[in-house]
Amino acid sequence: MLIKKFDPWNSKLCTCPFKLSLNPYTGCEHSCVYCYASSYIPNFFNCRPKKDLIPRLVKEAKKLKGEMISISNSSDPYPSLEKKLLLTRKCLEVLSNSNCKIQIITKSTLVTRDVDILKRIKAMVAMTITTINDKISRGLEPNAPPSSERIEALKILIEENVPVAVRIDPIIPYLNEEQEELIDTLASIGVKHVTSSTYKVKKDNWQRFSLAFPLISEKLKDLYFKDGERFGRSFYLPRDFRFKLMNKIKDLVEKKGMKFGCCREGFRLSSASCDGSWLIS
Repeated sequence: MLIKKFDPWNSKLCTCPFKLSLNPYTGCEHSCVYCYASSYIPNFFNCRPKKDLIPRLVKEAKKLKGEMISISNSSDPYPSLEKKLLLTRKCLEVLSNSNCKIQIITKSTLVTRDVDILKRIKAMVAMTITTINDKISRGLEPNAPPSSERIEALKILIEENVPVAVRIDPIIPYLNEEQEELIDTLASIGVKHVTSSTYKVKKDNWQRFSLAFPLISEKLKDLYFKDGERFGRSFYLPRDFRFKLMNKIKDLVEKKGMKFGCCREGFRLSSASCDGSWLIS
């Protein structure tokens, strides 16, 4: 099946409202050093389209009854292939006939191409921006558009009355924990919701992160592997440490009049649905 229940593992850490998930592509070309999906999807950084995507989606969409569908959670729906293949756009066109609510999760500025569809359906866009510093974003997300370009894309969406949220995710101590400038910028352009969470270490992403940021990884090693918590195959920062980081982001966000969502941390700090889906009218 293409359309599946979001969070099929039923994690006790997930506080998202019920929704379905659709990934038009398998894998992702952004090569983010912190990526979690690379730990369970083979050949992850080689992005490829799903086989017979549109015919299969047309068939599955007939069974939908207005549910919320999140696109995408294990890949980006706007890889460079999308410029030619238009698969995500075609998915939006198919789903627009099913009265579904659509949540787009992306780091790509290509999402602005589909603003004509997004503004006439029940939809919102959640853009991941880990830092306002383009140099740091290039280190964290080598093949994704720089943060400054993502902010410009948000401006276009907002001007077209497409609801947007921003995922400041992940927060990594000593690297991008100071987010006041980014949060000020988001509020100034009309963003209504921010979701945030801390870096969750898995074996493969820790190897990439250590190569990209060796000095910071040394500072973090004991925090994760000695003093931190473990959930399944992921290592978390110590609970009190995480809480302080998230509470600081929450305070900055809410002082600017935006709603805040906290993602998979094991405590509830959210002032609205954690994923920003409340923005969909």
